[in-house]
Amino acid sequence: MNQPDGSGALIAADAATEAEAVAEGAKNPMLVALGDRVRNLRAQRGLTRKAVALAADVSERHLANLEYGTGNASILVLQQVATALHCSLAELLGDFTTRSPEWLLIRELLEHRSEADLRRARLALHELLSGGARDTARHRRIALVGLRGAGKSTLGPLLARQLDLPFIELSREIETLAGCSVREIHDLYGTTAYRRYERRALEEVVQIHSEVVIATPGGIVSDPATFNELLAHCTTVWLRAAPEEHMGRVAAQGDMRPMAASKEAMDDLRRILDGRAAFYSKADITVDTSGQTPEQSLQTLLARVSAAMNTPA
Repeated sequence: MNQPDGSGALIAADAATEAEAVAEGAKNPMLVALGDRVRNLRAQRGLTRKAVALAADVSERHLANLEYGTGNASILVLQQVATALHCSLAELLGDFTTRSPEWLLIRELLEHRSEADLRRARLALHELLSGGARDTARHRRIALVGLRGAGKSTLGPLLARQLDLPFIELSREIETLAGCSVREIHDLYGTTAYRRYERRALEEVVQIHSEVVIATPGGIVSDPATFNELLAHCTTVWLRAAPEEHMGRVAAQGDMRPMAASKEAMDDLRRILDGRAAFYSKADITVDTSGQTPEQSLQTLLARVSAAMNTPA
C-alpha cells in the first residue's frame, strides 16, 4: 500500500533506533513523556526524523535519544526542535492548552488578539459557562485589590461607612476558617492550602453578603480561579501607589518585615508590583493613591465607586 503522507518512511527510519533505545533500560518518566510528544508531533506533521533533525540543526541520533526518553536536551535544543515541528515550545513541553484538539482550537482563536478582545472573550465565556446568569448584586459588592500599603485597610472601612455597607477584611475571614493566623497557615500547611482557604473565604462572603466592601489580600490575583470569582461577583477597585509609598506606609504601621526579609526589599517590591500589575489592571476601577492624603483618596474612591454602583448591570 502506498504511504502518501510519508508514514512508511517515518516508520522504517524509526524502527532500529527504537529497539536500541528501549534496550537501554529504565528511563525518566518526564523525559519519556517529552519524547512521546515529540514523536507524536512529528507523526502528525508527516515528517521523518531526518527531516526534523535537519530543520532543527541537531544530529539525528540526538533527536532519536530525545524521542525515546534517553536524552536530556537543553532548552535551546528544545526550542530548535519546536521550530522545526512548527509548534510552540509550550506545546512541545505539554502545556495544558495542548491536551486536546478543542483546547488547541480555542487557543488558536485567541492568539494574537488584543487585551480588549481577550477581556470580551473571557467575560462572554464566563457568562456562557455559568448558564448565562449574571450576578445582579455584583455592583453592590466592592472589592479593593492591590499590594500591601495601597490603602485597602485604611480606605475600606471609610468607604463602607460612607456607603452604609459592612466592611470585611478577607484575611480575617481566612484566619477564621483556618483557625490560625495567615502566617501559620503558610508555615504549617503551605501556599496551596492558603489559596484554598482564600477561595473558600471569598465564596462564603459572596454567598452571605449582597452588599459589602471587601479588602482583599495583595496576592489574591496570584490564583486565576479565585481572581475570576472576584471579578465575576464584585466591582473591583485597584488601589495603586508608587513602590516607595507602599513601603513607607507598611513601615509606618510598624511592620518592618519587608525590610528585614531582604536588603533589596525595594527591588523585590517593584518586581512583585510589576508582576501583578497586569492582573490588578483587570479591575473595574483604578484609583491612584500616590501623594494623596487618606481624605483625598477617599473622595476620589467614593465618587468612582458611587458612579459604578448607580450604573445598571
